[in-house]
Amino acid sequence: MPTAPTAVVLEGRLVRLEPLTAAHVPALFEAGGRDEEVWRHLSAPTPQTEDGLHAIVAGRLADAARGHRLPLAVLDRARGRAIGTTNLHGWDTATGRIEIGGTWFGRRWWRTGANRETKLLLMAHAFDTLGFTEIRWRVDAANTRSRRAVTRLGARPADPAAPPHGLLHYTLTATDWPAARARLTTR
Repeated sequence: MPTAPTAVVLEGRLVRLEPLTAAHVPALFEAGGRDEEVWRHLSAPTPQTEDGLHAIVAGRLADAARGHRLPLAVLDRARGRAIGTTNLHGWDTATGRIEIGGTWFGRRWWRTGANRETKLLLMAHAFDTLGFTEIRWRVDAANTRSRRAVTRLGARPADPAAPPHGLLHYTLTATDWPAARARLTTR
């Protein structure tokens, strides 16, 4: 049976994932606050001030305190500063499912490999360390950039017949994980 996620630090070549705290907010705001394009498809409104981003982070931390989410700051290893966030959430140890979501990066880090490495670290943690058998993503159908990114990870639509609007669900199983990991680590 899988283990529910707890606070963790995950290190890659480009990024470091560490538990999100209020201390990350200034760097996060600098990386992507006020940028409508960064926040366009996220459930939270675009923060116009650091206080607005503090409120979003406080909500994530409250979810974590209730055991519903593991929010992580994504740091650029070269600079040592937060460049975005991601989350493990929606886990069900009985079914072996967990979700990765709420991921955003400042636009400067788009298409740099930071997102791919972040997801690779999270998938390895969920499958190899925690023992989950399926990872899911929910993506706004209008967010073609994120839809392409999730499929490049190896995820497939959970319901290929779903209408092309609203939230689309993607899935990657533990059976498909070894091939996905091999492909992602050679890119």
